[in-house]
Amino acid sequence: MTRRALAVAVIAALAFVMGWALFVALPHWYRRAPPAAATANPSPSPVDAAQAAAARKITATLYYVSDDGMALVGTQKEVPYAAAVADQARAILEAQLAPALPLVSAIPAGTKLKQVFVTERGDAFVDFSADITAGHPGGSLEETLTVYTVVDVLAVNLPAITHVQILVDGKEVDTLAGHVDLRQPLAKSLDWVVHDTH
Repeated sequence: MTRRALAVAVIAALAFVMGWALFVALPHWYRRAPPAAATANPSPSPVDAAQAAAARKITATLYYVSDDGMALVGTQKEVPYAAAVADQARAILEAQLAPALPLVSAIPAGTKLKQVFVTERGDAFVDFSADITAGHPGGSLEETLTVYTVVDVLAVNLPAITHVQILVDGKEVDTLAGHVDLRQPLAKSLDWVVHDTH
């Protein structure tokens, strides 16, 4: 084989190896290698994001009847976080309705929260089951404590809510037990709240 023929053979072999690397090996390697950015910072899946949101909590002030039965006492508790005002109001009210022994709620046992609506001007309409009236013991003080448990737990914890109106089974009611006028949304009143002395 002449020197010229040898040179041509070497060049042809090199060209073959380079072509194979460029068109076969390199694309195959790129397909197998994960992107560096995706490996270093994987984006959370929708399920992970939902679980993280569900795990987030806020501290809210809930209200219970004082030991002497004459006032309300605020107690801080963690409740689930919600981005929307109405959803956060629902989470706070559901925590308020949940049994919390030995604390005593002014809201009759068995009362269920049906709906919460919040207007753009800050009026909250809270719809309870009929248990809030049927199970109420009566008396002007007891009714006042029930009403302001609902009003204050929302207006104190959520600055976006300025007034609260209580509904029963989706309807406006004059009172719960004949004493407190519920025909209009009520502003918060801390006149019935005392500091916990424990």
